[in-house]
Amino acid sequence: MNKFMTSVGALALSAALGVTGAMADTTLKLVEVITSPERTETLKEMIATFEAANPGVTVEVSSIPWGQAFEKVATMVAGGDIPDVIEMPDTWVAQYGGAGHLVDLASYMSGWDGSKTLTQKTLDMATLVDGKTYMVPYGFYLRAMFYNKKLLKEAGIDGPPATMQEFMDASMKVSAMPGKSGYCLRGGPGGTNGWIMMAAAMNGTNQFFTDEGKSRMNEPGSVAGIQFMLDLYQKGYAPKDAITWGFNEIVAGFYSSTCAFLDQDPDALIAVAERMPAEDFAVAPMPKGPAGKAFPTIGYSGWSMFEASEHKDEAFALISSLSSPQSNAVFAKRVGVLPIHKGADSDPFYATEQFKGWFEELNSPDYVPTIMPTYLAGFSEFAGVTVIETAQEALLGQLTAQELADQWAEILTAEYAKWKANQ
Repeated sequence: MNKFMTSVGALALSAALGVTGAMADTTLKLVEVITSPERTETLKEMIATFEAANPGVTVEVSSIPWGQAFEKVATMVAGGDIPDVIEMPDTWVAQYGGAGHLVDLASYMSGWDGSKTLTQKTLDMATLVDGKTYMVPYGFYLRAMFYNKKLLKEAGIDGPPATMQEFMDASMKVSAMPGKSGYCLRGGPGGTNGWIMMAAAMNGTNQFFTDEGKSRMNEPGSVAGIQFMLDLYQKGYAPKDAITWGFNEIVAGFYSSTCAFLDQDPDALIAVAERMPAEDFAVAPMPKGPAGKAFPTIGYSGWSMFEASEHKDEAFALISSLSSPQSNAVFAKRVGVLPIHKGADSDPFYATEQFKGWFEELNSPDYVPTIMPTYLAGFSEFAGVTVIETAQEALLGQLTAQELADQWAEILTAEYAKWKANQ
């Protein structure tokens, strides 16, 4: 087990057994969509604890790999094979909640003691779409900057970059060393966050739309941020094959010391810490733009209940058990998310140099977390398909930064208009 996980120890979930008492024989279907062997094993351990506390309730788990999840879940729902509880990514909430598929959990939450210790950010995210509690988040994916101390020292760099210009300069210096690159650019699946963060940092705001509903993605500052990303790649400060890199590739690029910098969420820390000595790397806040601000993206996932469930009380009992302070503390440490209950930053587990960047971003006014406009019904396709395909064209020199920004702005403005018309 990796060295960051050993402090978690045994699950010790006896205090988080969910709703006790006899229930009629019931089978609940749960679907997880962000999978890995460790995540699935942890989830099954937590479910076993829930089942032991609730005789007569059995939970069937279906694990769908992330790359296939969107299409498979859509097919399941369309065909009537609907689970009771689902792991709900933030980018799906508007689609399923807006279509009436998800239960508003507000009334259930009001009777759950665990809701009293949820952080305000957790409560805010839970109600982001239409003001309804379509999910209980289980943790947050906040971007911060991993940096390789050894590579920076070899390149003559004193520490992590505090500004975008320092980031570019440091990437250039590291890339001058044979076989090394500055930045593990994510040009493939999941790469949208990098483009959004750089555009916001250079534009000085993470507001996606003006008061008139126009996308800000093609404002001059945003275009400068997009050009910043293009420069990193086209000047050779990122690996050539990074144009197709997804999560696994960028993380491997960092822990193999191919790249000195990696912007990622806490889940990347698990793989990095297994393969790099703790003294060789650390995590700093994202570099600030000309306005003295940085806008790291913050994503989240959680547990939702489908309206089609015939066992809603039992389904929420499962959700509340998975989301209890004890269960969530274990889950967050095992899978690499920032936890949802108050007091997490005082846990010794998080009092390390590796977690410093994330908590600094959460606690300093210089860092404003960016929430993607997942309330837009078309945002999932925009982020998962359109951005990746068009950004790759731009990285290859087939589109200018302005042309790319104009395309994105046109799509987002149209999506916002559709959303606004339904309010």
